[in-house]
Amino acid sequence: MDKKPIAQSEDLTQTGQGAAPAWQPPKVTPAPRRGGVSPQVEKALTDVRSKVYPRAVTGLYARWRVIMVLFTQAIFYGLPWLTWGDRQAVLFDLGARKFYIFGMVLWPQDVVYLAVLLVLSAFALFLFTAIAGRLFCGYACPQTVYTEIFMWVERKIEGDRLARIRLDGQPWSWRKFRLKAAKHVVWIVIAFWTGFTFIGYFAPIRALGADLIAFSLGPWQWFWMLFYAFATWGNAGFMREAVCKYMCPYARFQSVMVDDDTFVVTYDYKRGEPRGGRSRQIDHKEAGMGDCVDCTLCVQVCPTGIDIRDGLQYMCIGCGACVDACDQVMDKVGYPKGLIRYTSGAAITEDLTQSQARKRVLRPRVLFYMGLMAVIAAGFAFSLFTRETLKMDIIRDRGSLGREIPGNLIENVYRLQIMNTDDKALTVTLRADGLPGLELLAATGEPTGTIEVAGGSHRLVPVLVRLPADQAGPGVHSISFVASAESASGSGAQLVEQTSFYVPQ
Repeated sequence: MDKKPIAQSEDLTQTGQGAAPAWQPPKVTPAPRRGGVSPQVEKALTDVRSKVYPRAVTGLYARWRVIMVLFTQAIFYGLPWLTWGDRQAVLFDLGARKFYIFGMVLWPQDVVYLAVLLVLSAFALFLFTAIAGRLFCGYACPQTVYTEIFMWVERKIEGDRLARIRLDGQPWSWRKFRLKAAKHVVWIVIAFWTGFTFIGYFAPIRALGADLIAFSLGPWQWFWMLFYAFATWGNAGFMREAVCKYMCPYARFQSVMVDDDTFVVTYDYKRGEPRGGRSRQIDHKEAGMGDCVDCTLCVQVCPTGIDIRDGLQYMCIGCGACVDACDQVMDKVGYPKGLIRYTSGAAITEDLTQSQARKRVLRPRVLFYMGLMAVIAAGFAFSLFTRETLKMDIIRDRGSLGREIPGNLIENVYRLQIMNTDDKALTVTLRADGLPGLELLAATGEPTGTIEVAGGSHRLVPVLVRLPADQAGPGVHSISFVASAESASGSGAQLVEQTSFYVPQ
């Protein structure tokens, strides 16, 4: 009845080097090759071709996964339908080169904010991985979320794990065709609605819905909607764990971002080994057995089909399904929970309590990430909320840098692109400074007066700048355009942009 301990604990006991971090895969002595291919390679090739049938599980982490599915999808599906004033609240209008995010309008000149967001996202990835491993993968990754949704539909139509295995093993019949067709119809509806919502972030979704009903979408809209729908259907319905195991780059480099104090899903091999079935009438401790009854439920509920008892592998997405399953078994056999739990490698190897392990989470690496993120986030927020709502680009007329006109005047031609990044209209007054006698006129030769710029829009204003010829010598002189803006609410802004004034020989 007794079984040998897993290779990790056996190897460490023999070498006397102390236990390796629990997040590392166990050390396995390679078996002799058979026919030129090792058993490990044969198993890996078999796993690629094998379909995983995850079993449904209930528990604390299963509830958290449901909560995160509802939370993330409420944001994704609901956000495009929110309105802000007379427009969509969140809209990435690539054609107009403007991003609307509630009351804020971002222009191509604001690309620096996107760069800072990417930097913050990278540091957040480092921070969360150093604290709790692949936490994002298990609860918020789109691949995980849509796989959970599709598997829920599959269980409701075809049944749980054993029912699905039996159904797939049966020859085709009317019942099998009916169940498979119903499942795929629901999957395609979800995928199609997901694709429609996706392009609703880049085109007004209400008008998009009317165009869809009338079959009058543009070719690129049709392409991206169908492409995103197909990707959702294929990834969540068929590829599933293959994306996490073979395609996700995060799985490959997570091991360099975790250490002995990172909280990950961990099997307590010291307590669980030697594993094996046993009678309830015997004292398993006296029989020299560990707490693991070798029920394999932890493997059956795993969405990637791995055995967490072999040590944490890169395929583990940290969803905690095996924790819920093992806790239920421990309850039934009367053993303490936590044989599989979220804890650190140091907690297992050094016999630390959970509170002691948590105290070691705030280590220098984590504090460095937190401090750096706080500084970048504070600077980002300050810059974003104090940025000027008025922007101006100056474009010189390259065909005529400077020319003499009657009245002993030198004239330069400019085009001013005035942008209002606020959602309220601005009244803008222009003037030119930098040289005595500068005069700013409209392209028609009349005084410029004031210019109205609607909220979230821009205006291209051709202007003339004139200077008496005796006020500056030949060459290039530095001048500036000053734009003073005032909104209907009385708030104002002033912007100064430097340019050059050319006086010909």
